[in-house]
Amino acid sequence: MIRDELKAAQIAAMKSGDKATVGATRLIDAAIKNREIELRTASAQPDPDVMAVEVLQKMIKQRRESIDMYVKGGRQELADIEAAEVAVIERFLPAQMSEAEATAAVDALATELGAASVKDMGRVMAALKERFAGKMDMSKASALVKARLAG
Repeated sequence: MIRDELKAAQIAAMKSGDKATVGATRLIDAAIKNREIELRTASAQPDPDVMAVEVLQKMIKQRRESIDMYVKGGRQELADIEAAEVAVIERFLPAQMSEAEATAAVDALATELGAASVKDMGRVMAALKERFAGKMDMSKASALVKARLAG
């Protein structure tokens, strides 16, 4: 489980005095707890690991956007801090599909669903999210689906 890995990494970082990792793991833990609180009233509870992966991906996306803004604003030291957090967060994500695997999955799913035009993109993306949540970067998958359905 991701939460167990997170706790173990946090304890190891505390023992070794790695302040950056301790801070990042605390941020991750807080974000996951906040998401759990938000989902308490939901009728269907998602798998804890799937929910944690969604939170981690959102955190990475936020930090990458911050890095872009800091670099554009000439604040490289802040961009470096964000990049270090991204590196820690990525350690807890499951292995992502390669470009070739993602393309093959998109092709197979589009064929399976009978998707023929860009109008079917919503159906294909929904199925991708359902089957490959956490294993595939959905922003890259969106570009792959668009390219597959447009061509």
